[in-house]
Amino acid sequence: MSDLLLVRHGETAWSANGRHTGRTDLPLTARGVEEAISLAPYFRDLRPALVLTSPLRRAVATARLAGLPDGDTDPDLQEWDYGGYEGVTTAEIRRTTPDWSLWTHGVPLGDTAHPGESAAEVGARADRALARVAPVLRADGGDAVIVAHSHFLRVLTARYLGLSPQEGRLFLLRTGTVSVLSTEHGLPVIAGWNTRP
Repeated sequence: MSDLLLVRHGETAWSANGRHTGRTDLPLTARGVEEAISLAPYFRDLRPALVLTSPLRRAVATARLAGLPDGDTDPDLQEWDYGGYEGVTTAEIRRTTPDWSLWTHGVPLGDTAHPGESAAEVGARADRALARVAPVLRADGGDAVIVAHSHFLRVLTARYLGLSPQEGRLFLLRTGTVSVLSTEHGLPVIAGWNTRP
């Protein structure tokens, strides 16, 4: 069976200062561009059978700069919709809810552009993405690559491993990194995490 490679986009202004960046379509910072370019050696000799990219420009730019310009965009790969917490830091949220965690408390409703999502809704999108790559992985015709966002990829990893979406809390994911989901003896495993070339 082939591997599923997960690429988290490079740094944005909001990821640099800890703001929840769901559907707000921010560009990469100069450092984010450097992070994305630094991934190019990883993909130079790889000929993935499938590349899927979030439609948000931070992911599309990362894919292009990393040498993966021909991916299909898929709206299911967008980041968790943070609703009323879009653009807000965890520290700001904890001023009124000291023990707040995205994984256990979720997000409040937001405006029409950011209505918010539950962990189960993000998990359903991750399941659809995994179903889309499954035939490629089973055929062993080449690796698949998904270029997307931190919380979404953490949920996707949990679902790949057969865990609940909330267990994505276990997988810290840095900007501009590659992680590898694979199998061992027919069982899903993490073969690499938060790596940089």
